[in-house]
Amino acid sequence: MEYSLWLYDYNTLNSPNSSYLRSTMGFATEREKLVYTAKLAQEAERYDEMVDAMKMVANLDVELTLEERSYLSFGYKNVVDARRSSWRILSSTEQTEEAKGNNIHMKHLKKYRQRVESEISIICRDIISVLDSHLIPSTSDGESTVHYHKMKGDFYRYLAEIKAGDEKEEAIKQSKKAYYKALTVAEAELPPTNPIRLGAALHLSILYHEFLNNPETACRLTKIAFEEGTAEINALNNEPYKNTLMALKLLRENYSLWTSQLPH
Repeated sequence: MEYSLWLYDYNTLNSPNSSYLRSTMGFATEREKLVYTAKLAQEAERYDEMVDAMKMVANLDVELTLEERSYLSFGYKNVVDARRSSWRILSSTEQTEEAKGNNIHMKHLKKYRQRVESEISIICRDIISVLDSHLIPSTSDGESTVHYHKMKGDFYRYLAEIKAGDEKEEAIKQSKKAYYKALTVAEAELPPTNPIRLGAALHLSILYHEFLNNPETACRLTKIAFEEGTAEINALNNEPYKNTLMALKLLRENYSLWTSQLPH
C-alpha cells in the first residue's frame, strides 16, 4: 500500500534524464561527490552507505533537487524496511513460541526483537531529526514540502508499528499531524494528480484504517483523493503519469476492500 511514492523515487533515479546516470568526469563540489556516492551505493544495494551520503547532503541546509530528494527517500526506506521485515518475522515467531509455552525460546526471542526495535527507532528518529532540522526549513518548493512532511508521517507510523502504550499513541499523533500538514500544502500548491499528493492521502488513510480504527474516515479520504485525481487524469502527459496511475490504483483497491468490510 506504500508502493506508489517509493516507485516514484525509483523511477526518478532511473530516468534517462537523470543527471547522475550520465558519466561524470570530475566533481565540482563535495555535494556532487556525495550524490554520486549515493548513486553507486544504490546500484550496489548498500543502502546504509546511501543514507550516510545523502544525510551529509541534507545537513548542508540546501534545497535538494528532485534526484537528491529521491536518493534520500529511497535510501532511508530500504534501510528501515529491512528491519521492519525482520521485526515482523520475529514477532510472528515469538507468538508461535508463546503458544507452545517455550519460555527459553521466548526469552531469547524477546531480546532479539527488542534489538531490532532499537535499530528501527534509531533510523526513524534520525530521519525525522534531519527533516525537522535541515530539510523542511531549507525548502520553499511546494512539492518538496509535501514530500518531507509525508515522509515524516511515514517514519512516525513505522515507529507506531513497534511501540506500545504512550509511545505508540504519541507516534500515531505525530504521524497524523505530519500527514495533515502534507495534505494541507498539497491541496494549496499541487494538482490532484500529483503522485506525492495522492501518496499523502493514501498513507493518511492507512493510518486511519490500521492505527486509529476509523475505517469510515479512511474510506472517505481514499474516495476524495481518487475522485479528484481521476477527474483530471486526462490532462496528464508528463513523466509522473505512471506513478499517478499506480497511486490511483492503490486508492481504488483500498477503498473497495475497506468498504466491503464496513458493517451494513
